[in-house]
Amino acid sequence: MSTAVSVLQQRKPADFASDQQVRWCPGCGDYAILKGIQKTLAGLDAPREQQVFISGIGCSSRLPYYLETYGFHTIHGRAPAVATGVKLGNPTLDVWVVTGDGDGLSIGGNHLLHALRRNTDLQILLFNNEIYGLTKGQSSPTSRPGTRSPTSAAGSTDDPVVPARFALGAGARFVARAVDTDQKTLPEVLERAYRHRGASLVELYQNCIVYNDRVFAEITDKDRAPDNTLRLVHGAPMRYGRDGEKGLRLNPRTLTLEVVRVGTDDGVPKDELLVHDERNPLLAGLLAQLQPPEFPVALGVLYCDPEPQAAAHAEPPPVPAGDVQRLLEAGAAWQVA
Repeated sequence: MSTAVSVLQQRKPADFASDQQVRWCPGCGDYAILKGIQKTLAGLDAPREQQVFISGIGCSSRLPYYLETYGFHTIHGRAPAVATGVKLGNPTLDVWVVTGDGDGLSIGGNHLLHALRRNTDLQILLFNNEIYGLTKGQSSPTSRPGTRSPTSAAGSTDDPVVPARFALGAGARFVARAVDTDQKTLPEVLERAYRHRGASLVELYQNCIVYNDRVFAEITDKDRAPDNTLRLVHGAPMRYGRDGEKGLRLNPRTLTLEVVRVGTDDGVPKDELLVHDERNPLLAGLLAQLQPPEFPVALGVLYCDPEPQAAAHAEPPPVPAGDVQRLLEAGAAWQVA
């Protein structure tokens, strides 16, 4: 075993913690996500110097300061554009994008859409707390109807953006979801995103303890989560509930999903349940829109294109030495043959 490989295998999450004081509100879900990212990085077979984190604006976008990697804290909504430039400039780097539901889906929605559409090889982490936290609690693109905030005192009346559906509609070839406090699944999902060749989007449900506390309580409370979360496993039947007594079935007449009881006297046999196929974009679209109380939230990898064409993985064609300099010195006009 080479010395380099041995060193990589001995890394710990603490090796990716910078010397900067972490400045999030006590109890913020960002702490848990930071911990999950550090766990993920420690387990990768890649040098620390190969990791680059590009962020926009918002509470989540402080994250590059707290990681002992390369990073760049950019401007509002433009992290995907800057990250695209970094990846195209040096395709050997592992480029991560850190954004939030406001930063990425409001002013940055255009940049996020095209980064996904172009399939640039980026790991895009979208922290979703359904509120603007840094600017003091205004409703965000993902805020639920009825959300009271300084900009919606009577309750938000807008239909929220569903990040996973947005990503699928933009042509994303890898879409996943995880929860900030789930320290077992979170690193697994992040590593899957890292291994994917092409653009990957991971929506991270993140609790804002100050302005939108417990908005995800139905999927984080231990006594409620089993009935409100569906853990997706490729090739496995879609079962959930405390004892797996519930499942999802496709209604062939309406082409919609329905919740059924499994294994009881009035239930359905297990072979009638849907089996998760993460390669099926139509199924991913159905799963992306499920919400309690009628349905469970689908967590894990919703969609993964098995053979993506990653635009930014190909090495750019070499430029013959001296061509650019001759062009600059050729005068104010030139002909392109």
